[in-house]
Amino acid sequence: MAREVLALGQVRIHSSGATQEDAMKEAADILEAAGAVTNAYYDAMQQREQTVSTYMGNELAIPHGTNETKDAILDSALSFVRYDGGVDWGGEPVTFVVGIAGRGDEHLEILSQIAIMFSDDDEVAKLKAAGTPEELFALLSSVNES
Repeated sequence: MAREVLALGQVRIHSSGATQEDAMKEAADILEAAGAVTNAYYDAMQQREQTVSTYMGNELAIPHGTNETKDAILDSALSFVRYDGGVDWGGEPVTFVVGIAGRGDEHLEILSQIAIMFSDDDEVAKLKAAGTPEELFALLSSVNES
């Protein structure tokens, strides 16, 4: 059984919005609290964002570090935060900010599962409608079944 990359404590819902920087910081803080990254990971996320936007479409952004900053990653994990007030992600409207840390190539598998989920409008609608972190976590639990 693969270790779970997403725990309930790594799923949050905010009724308000956030700045892109605050949303990235929260993603990094959740990953750090989960023991997946060092405190250098937020800087790595910022570096990546300066090179290429991590906006993925469908109100989703997936901030993550650069390949050069792999030493900031201790383990694979995910953070999932929904901002009902929205985040302006470099000019794009974002509701979901998913932080990813992946050891080796594990992040590619995690990324593909998230991408599949967000390519389905019905799934996105369910994620938006979930009333509690518990409900959101239940919808996301497939990411732990890789």
